Amino acid sequence: MVIYKIFRADEWAALQEQGETQGAPVDLADGFVHFSTAAQAAETAAKHFAGTDGLVLLACDSDAMGDTLKWEVSRGGDKFPHLYRKLRMADVLWTKPLPLVDGAHQFPEDMA
Repeated sequence: MVIYKIFRADEWAALQEQGETQGAPVDLADGFVHFSTAAQAAETAAKHFAGTDGLVLLACDSDAMGDTLKWEVSRGGDKFPHLYRKLRMADVLWTKPLPLVDGAHQFPEDMA
């Protein structure tokens, strides 16, 4: 299954430069890297990145993360994917810009 991570441009640049990351400040605070499914990503963007432009959407293969990825109940009782190790560049299938248009983030139409 493809899961998604939203990063600010500097967080994405750091991952590219270092090859791995413990994530954004919220990830560091919570002790895991937060991901969303395709169905959850827009709400995640609206809740945690409202009004933020210059975001990058990362797609990752959840199966390749093995036992370090846990599905845990979070917002609204939904299960969200949480990665309990560093996110590596090798985990990233593709990236796309996540532009802000008229106050809403525009997600790719081909999200799985």
